[in-house]
Amino acid sequence: MNIYDALKNVRDWKKREYFKWKHDIRYDQRLEKKTEEQFLKSVDKKTMNPYLAWERSPEYKGLLAIYLDSRMANDLEEIYSVVSTKAKEGDSNSVKLFLSLHKEIQQHAKNADKAFKDISDNDETEDEDDGLEL
Repeated sequence: MNIYDALKNVRDWKKREYFKWKHDIRYDQRLEKKTEEQFLKSVDKKTMNPYLAWERSPEYKGLLAIYLDSRMANDLEEIYSVVSTKAKEGDSNSVKLFLSLHKEIQQHAKNADKAFKDISDNDETEDEDDGLEL
């Protein structure tokens, strides 16, 4: 599940907008980020207090975990590129780190493959019986 799918489960649209505003994850990155005052005006609030309280909730923490997981995947890609280059140059520490990263990436790939297989299996099961009788 990506952060946008997770945000669809948040009932209060103002909280969804707050999360997207705070972490600057709007789809349209061409738009300039709103100031705090502009954001408050757009959600018709006077203070950030409701959102600061929400940040301590399990719902917000779950969203944050999903968001940070996606950021970490991007960081892993950048780190992999740097380590790979240094390992190819013969840096022994980078070679060890490269092998460690390789194992970690393989594990993530297995987990992703399993997740996609489960989704595919669910789709096939739903397609098999459409409930229509001939």
